[in-house]
Amino acid sequence: MDKVYLKDIEIFANHGVFKEEKVLGQKFILSLELSLDFKESAVNNDLTKSVHYGELCHKVEKLFQEESCDLIETVVDKIAKFVLEEYKIVKEVKVLLKKPWAPINRHLDYAAVETSRKRSIAYIALGSNIGDKKKYIEDAIVKIAKVKYVEVIKEAEIIDTKPWGYEEQDDFLNTVIGVETLLTPQELMKELLSIEKELDRVRELRWGPRTIDLDIILFDNIVSNDDFVIIPHPQMHLREFVLEPLNQIAPYALHPLMNKRVFELLSDLKR
Repeated sequence: MDKVYLKDIEIFANHGVFKEEKVLGQKFILSLELSLDFKESAVNNDLTKSVHYGELCHKVEKLFQEESCDLIETVVDKIAKFVLEEYKIVKEVKVLLKKPWAPINRHLDYAAVETSRKRSIAYIALGSNIGDKKKYIEDAIVKIAKVKYVEVIKEAEIIDTKPWGYEEQDDFLNTVIGVETLLTPQELMKELLSIEKELDRVRELRWGPRTIDLDIILFDNIVSNDDFVIIPHPQMHLREFVLEPLNQIAPYALHPLMNKRVFELLSDLKR
């Protein structure tokens, strides 16, 4: 991956917890590291295929100064997401913010925070077997598309499936969508749980009936055993109603633990 650097941009702004910081302001030193592919730009001498770092510098400075924040952690997160939203060619951004005049009553060179944000691809499984099942799924997709920093980029067909795990219930409709997102898996899962609640999801019986079920199946090549969101989904390789629609939109997506493509997992399961 190619890199573009903006190092030690000096900006005067009014960020800080203390009243004096907000009133008087102070100097901050900002650095950016962008990861992208600018080979086409280099070969064709075409700036539109890279990032105009002069333009970016001015845009970031304007963003930096437009609102006072208590925490510089908030500032770097805001800048990182702005860069990824503004420049689709950028795959990942690292932001380092130094605060050389930090009011701690001690001598120090500077206090600083650093963050990295990236453009990620996630696959979300949707299922419903109560009421107007198709509408619940369609409404969920619309709501997911409206989540900030989430863009729906692929949609599989909606398929009829038999219940799995607990069979004494109505048949399901299932599908899978692909999204591009700047959110972390935990942030995305919180949004999905909120949408489930909006669509009257009630959790009474494991694998039981539900108006809508939203699960993160894959998220980049991440392997996570976080209690809040386990990735890859631990039962995805056992569920044809997940693999069938996932295979429509991402047959070559790799299961990072089993080291198999989606089409291979589906073939194994059918055998």
